[in-house]
Amino acid sequence: MTIEAAPGGEVEIHGPICAGKALFVASAPGLVVAGLTFRGARATEGNGAGIRAEGGDLTVRASRFIDNENGILTHRDPTAKLLVEDSVFQGNGALRNGRDCAHGIYVGQWARVTIRRSEFRDTQACHHIKSRALRTDILQSLIEDGPQGRSSYLIDIPSGGDLILRGSRLIKGPLTGNPVGAVVIGSERTLNPTRELLIEDNDFENRMTSVTAFVVNRGEVPAVLNANRLSGPTRPLLGAGRLR
Repeated sequence: MTIEAAPGGEVEIHGPICAGKALFVASAPGLVVAGLTFRGARATEGNGAGIRAEGGDLTVRASRFIDNENGILTHRDPTAKLLVEDSVFQGNGALRNGRDCAHGIYVGQWARVTIRRSEFRDTQACHHIKSRALRTDILQSLIEDGPQGRSSYLIDIPSGGDLILRGSRLIKGPLTGNPVGAVVIGSERTLNPTRELLIEDNDFENRMTSVTAFVVNRGEVPAVLNANRLSGPTRPLLGAGRLR
């Protein structure tokens, strides 16, 4: 099934949310969403999403997620794949009771998430991208705190798994909620098998006055950093890995 805005049309989906979860609850596999704007999702639990993916493979193209608690939130499905292309995530993120987090994108135990040519800006709390997928590919994208963004990490890969981060621009802002690092791997238990951690051809800028690490690798598999360009007070790598 494809749900798509008509050519030249402006389609915005806003509250109330469905089933206490999201503006769209995707319960069928193979859904394609294109050209829609999801705005202002709020839930009692603090994790209201633009899209809640519960049915398997999901593709999102040329869509916008504005001021939601989660932009996209998935359940656990070790066979499912998420593809996000040419989309914008602006001002998402939430923190309830100082503990329960919502993010720009939060992918649970899925097989793979691929993000291409997309923008993440001004996340208000927690992380722009958090993925527990077996493989995460982030390509040609912009991830930026902005002057008012208060995100923790730009990218969080808490359970390990493969990560390819290539050709993207990342900017950590002065109001970040966690100054330790921008891309953090293995921040929780590294349950996923990890074969490849490749971070190459990216631009990273630290706009804090204090030093931060571009990549923090708390797992045992070495990360490979290749041809990245860093500016501001930055340490390229903290943890297992090598620069080339």
